Amino acid sequence: MPGTAFLRVSALSVALTAVASCQPGEVSTSRSGFKKPYMVARTALEGGQYDKAARHYANLMKRAGPLQPRLRLEYAHALLRDGAYDAAATEARAAAGELTGPGRSAALMVQGTADHEAARAAIAGGRSGRDEIDRLSAARAALDEMLTAHPELDPLGAMAARRKTIDLELSAIR
Repeated sequence: MPGTAFLRVSALSVALTAVASCQPGEVSTSRSGFKKPYMVARTALEGGQYDKAARHYANLMKRAGPLQPRLRLEYAHALLRDGAYDAAATEARAAAGELTGPGRSAALMVQGTADHEAARAAIAGGRSGRDEIDRLSAARAALDEMLTAHPELDPLGAMAARRKTIDLELSAIR
């Protein structure tokens, strides 16, 4: 996932955390509440400690309140980076269903990448049946929507290149 797109979504998530702290009974950002564990998860993700990040995000999901869709996106990204493709695709799909605009497109990038990587791993393991075709098709659909809706989230063309690769892989296994 391009770093700038994810950083935009992450910045919005931090901003939402700050706004939520002003609403009584919602999300606590006190050191013992939400902010400190969020920063641990975020720092782990940015530092390449993806397993640690995923564990912390999973715990935060239980008390994320209105921030849950954005937090779910970060959780999906941590899972993707940790190689947990099935779980990443599931979480990203859920986030895409809850978000709109660039947030949805960011979730679709994670979902498309996770579905693609899961299919690639299966194909490398000798499987190339209906499940792998469906996975590649889901990845293609997610990236198509993202590239149509928010092409600016792919400034280096990585998702467009992945999308072309998916077409080649689909034609090879059909």
